[in-house]
Amino acid sequence: MEKKNIRIAIIGAGRVAQHYKKIMVSPAVSGFQVVGVCDIKINAAIILGSHWNCPVFTDIFVMIHSVKPDLVIVLTPSGLHFEHARICLEENCNVLVEKPATMIPEDASKLVAIAEANNLMLGVAFQNRLNPAIIFLKNAIDKNRFGQITTATIRLRWCRYQDYYEDDWHGTWAQDGGVINQQAIHHIDALRWLLGPIESVCGAMENRLNRLEAEDTMVAVLRFSGGALGTLEATTAARPCDIEASLSVIGEGGVAVIGGIALNKVETWKFVDPIPEEDSNFIKHSREVPNGYGLSHELLLQETIDRLQTGSTESPIPVKESILTSQLIHSIYRSCEIGGWVKLSDNLISSKLGQNFYYENRE
Repeated sequence: MEKKNIRIAIIGAGRVAQHYKKIMVSPAVSGFQVVGVCDIKINAAIILGSHWNCPVFTDIFVMIHSVKPDLVIVLTPSGLHFEHARICLEENCNVLVEKPATMIPEDASKLVAIAEANNLMLGVAFQNRLNPAIIFLKNAIDKNRFGQITTATIRLRWCRYQDYYEDDWHGTWAQDGGVINQQAIHHIDALRWLLGPIESVCGAMENRLNRLEAEDTMVAVLRFSGGALGTLEATTAARPCDIEASLSVIGEGGVAVIGGIALNKVETWKFVDPIPEEDSNFIKHSREVPNGYGLSHELLLQETIDRLQTGSTESPIPVKESILTSQLIHSIYRSCEIGGWVKLSDNLISSKLGQNFYYENRE
């Protein structure tokens, strides 16, 4: 029996929507029909909607009731993700939301509860988990090839000039946050997902080149529950272009570095006890990517479509899993705010990230 096309509606017609447009014209993604685009900026909605010759809207409720989508992709500013995803779930639509799923961990838990009560899919775009290089690394970790892990490191050296922040939301505490909640969140999520619970963190942040409410540069030390130490270096003040986004793991059994500009290349792969069939051709797990978005949105979206076509509501990357990443980012910010170490078990929330929007709009 032929599978039906999944009816997709898109909320948000800005910068990231242009990336999704490229994804959705790729031959790697099929089995869908875009049936509506919604944005309060009607001209942006018209331009994006014209690509698929679909209706455009400025009201989410009107769009959902008019076109009856199977899946809504939420691509609005980060501070609006909770409200927009909540509306869609309450209107009985499956949801894929760009990262971060919400600004506040508690709000992500609320979305999960609604999705589970209504038997709906609720996924988040942490697409780097699907990178071939990251999957290769995860398999090695799962096989305990590193043995006792000593250190792990994230380095994000990207370039954002001031014009990137000259809109109404990028870099603001209420709607976005800084480099660790906007750019490095992908890499922080990958590190936490790969290497397990983090016990405590200590960070420091600055604005070095850009003018924004939050930070353009962050460094932090992380202590994993298993005893390993980690470091984070993230900046949007690299010049003149994006330089790297890397993740390294060092243990008693070997060392690996996943690099490139989007965790897309296996750059170092050395072990005390080599496995020739795995280690001799590690480069095959690397791939070239055009920019920091990478290419794994294609894998994420296609897997989402495939699962919905079979009736599954289990997302490839559930929002439920992203709650721990959000808690980690809040702990790093809280550490900067108090000037010392923070334990993850204390579930502390930043006094700034998402707070204005959160207290003005929460129920």
